[in-house]
Order: sequence, then C-alpha cells, then structure tokens
Amino acid sequence: MPTVPIVILLEKAIAAREELFDAQHQAAFRLFNGFLEGCPDLVVDLYGATVVLHNYADPPGQGAVLAHAAQGFLQARLPWLQAGVLKTRKASTANEKRGMMLFGTTTDRWIREHGVRYAVDLCMNRDASFYLDTRNLRHWALQHLEGKTVLNAFAYTGSLGVAAQAGGATRVVHLDRNRQFLNVAKTSYTLNGFPIRKQDFIAGDFWAQVSRFKREGSRFDCVLLDPPFFAVASTGVVDLVNHSARLINKVRPLINDGGYLVAINNALYVSGQTYMDTLNALCNEYLEVTELIPVPDDFTGYPQTRVGEPITDPAPFNHATKIVLLKMQCKKH
Repeated sequence: MPTVPIVILLEKAIAAREELFDAQHQAAFRLFNGFLEGCPDLVVDLYGATVVLHNYADPPGQGAVLAHAAQGFLQARLPWLQAGVLKTRKASTANEKRGMMLFGTTTDRWIREHGVRYAVDLCMNRDASFYLDTRNLRHWALQHLEGKTVLNAFAYTGSLGVAAQAGGATRVVHLDRNRQFLNVAKTSYTLNGFPIRKQDFIAGDFWAQVSRFKREGSRFDCVLLDPPFFAVASTGVVDLVNHSARLINKVRPLINDGGYLVAINNALYVSGQTYMDTLNALCNEYLEVTELIPVPDDFTGYPQTRVGEPITDPAPFNHATKIVLLKMQCKKH
C-alpha cells in the first residue's frame, strides 16, 4: 500500500491537471500515474466521461483494494463520470486484463484532442486502444504534415495517422498486423468525415510489407515508427532493447529526401542516453536528429506530484517513451 492514502494522492493529481478537464467531458489524459506519483500499483486514465483504472499489483489483490478505494473517491470527486473500467495486468483471465466494468453500462466510444475526434474501444485489449503519451506527437503531425505522404507503421488504432490526415496529409498509409485495430482507425476517419481508401489500411507483417514497398519503389515524406516493445514474427523480430536501429534502417530507404522519420522507443530499461547513442551512430550522411518531442506532463507527473525517480534515467528525454524527429538527407554524389 502507498505510504500516503490513495485519496490524497488522487486529489493532488487532479488539482495539478485542472486545466486539462473540458466542459464537454471529451478529453483524454492520464489522471494519475502511480509509478511516478506515489503508488506504483495503480494508474488512472480518463477517456471522456469514462475512467479506466489499471491494477499493476503482483499479486493483484492489493491493487484491487486500491482500485476500489480510488473508484469511490473519483465518483464522488468527479460526479459527471458515466462509466468506470478496471484492467488487471496480472489477472488470470483475458477478460480481466482487457477490462471489467466497475460502474455504468457503456464506455465512451470516442474522445476529442486538439479538435480531432478519435475512436476508442477501451476494453478491446489490454491497452485502452489510444496512447496518451504521444499527444504532443499528434499535435506535431497536425501542424507539420500538410501536403505530405505518410506511412504509419505499427499503426495500432491509427491515432498518429489520423492526426496526419487531420493536418492535411495527401495520403496516409496505416500498417498493422491486426485488422481489428485498423477498423478502429477507420472509425476515426468516419468520425472526422475523412474518406476511407481501403488500400491505405494494410493488415500485414511489417517486415514483409516494407520489403514490398521497397520493391514497388514506394516513397513517403514521413514515416511514423511506433513499434511494440517486443514482438516476434516469422519474418523478423521487433526488440526495442537490443535492435531498435534495425527498424530504422529497414524504413529509411522509404523516406524522400528532406522527409521525416519519427522514431519512438518506449523500452523502460533503455536509458535516454543509450537511445541517443544508437541514433547518433545512425546519423551519418543520411539522417539528422532535429527535435525531441516530450511526453505530456500528465503522463510524467508534475513537479508538485512526482515522487521518486524513474527506473532508468530518460534524459535528454522527459520520460521512458522517447520520441525523436529525424530528417532524411539523401547522399549527394
């Protein structure tokens, strides 16, 4: 159990995030990051009027006690909440990992961020279908990808590509192995009135599809590379601890001269400096690091709410989710 009562930690977290609440209750953000704010067994996210509690305790019994205490407090503190979900990371059943209703009957099906609507399916899998730590990257895509062609690799439910489309990209290709995830991306398109081109939603293996793009001579002005921490397929292995450079080298030939590669590494045990060393080793005549995009404060904790230190030093980044913007410069002969 935390040394400070969970209700006190939650009240402090809510006060720090006061400006993030919207009158229409359509916003999404991390309401409480227990890992960095005093209670590593519990994380609380807000999606519209639905609160999602993540029980990280092992074994999960203690976390369940915390979650139910948090539920009671949150329903009283935020009386406009319509639904609550509990996801238990170390549960014995898939349903408990995906999420069980704590109260209410229906979860929110979409949220709004920077004026864009994003579909969510909060109990589709262990994650909540929309990553809150990449909000600033979606804002960057909105501002910088007008008139560009974009490949959203490891698209998941497509939020980065949806932001690019909302920002005026001329074409966005979403690539993910899971067709169910891509269907959520299509719903986001429908919510925003974007036309759906079926050929731009590719359910397939990353390694095989990127090889196909190369054979076909496909090129993009921007590649968004947000891979999972670890994944194995017959055609290749994704390993952000040991082989993040391999992923970058795989997609680099697809990027037009002057184009962008957005590379994300969310491996908790890879320090910020280690990741930068990897990137700097790649930055020869082809790539240049131009910007580090920070994770939002609600995800990192605020100065007045943060407790302790992260497991590994993220510097020069502000969180274990390390987001880098690289610019492509083709070799001149």
